Amino acid sequence: MNQHKITITQYNPKYAEQTVRMWRDSKEQAIRQKEIHSFENHVYFLDHILPEQFQVDLALIEENVVGMAAYNEREISQLYIHIDYQGIGIGQTLLEKIKAQSSGRLTLHTFEINKNAQRFYEKNGFEIIGRGHENEENLPDIQYEWVENKC
Repeated sequence: MNQHKITITQYNPKYAEQTVRMWRDSKEQAIRQKEIHSFENHVYFLDHILPEQFQVDLALIEENVVGMAAYNEREISQLYIHIDYQGIGIGQTLLEKIKAQSSGRLTLHTFEINKNAQRFYEKNGFEIIGRGHENEENLPDIQYEWVENKC
């Protein structure tokens, strides 16, 4: 993994287009369907809606966005890694930061079709607490929860 220096930084709108491009590509690959929102709406959501409730962090290699996470102390709203950079620890690095800043309990939703995400979260101590499809894509999803081990 050390061939790339990964920097985790707070979101800056100068990365908006790169972030949205990475997010859309990653999500479309994961759920095998096209993004339902326009690129412009997606940028607006990232710059104006998401930061109202969530801290948004980026994973950068040099000046390239290779991952993003949106979270608060109770919930992970978004966690996407560039399709060319999955499996080298970027998601792990973001998740460890999120856990460290959490209340000791986190929930998230992931699509049932996204087996990679399920493996990732289960490997990291998340357990299934619900299923449904209350999302814009109307796809079956899984709700996960992680509770800090206070041993």
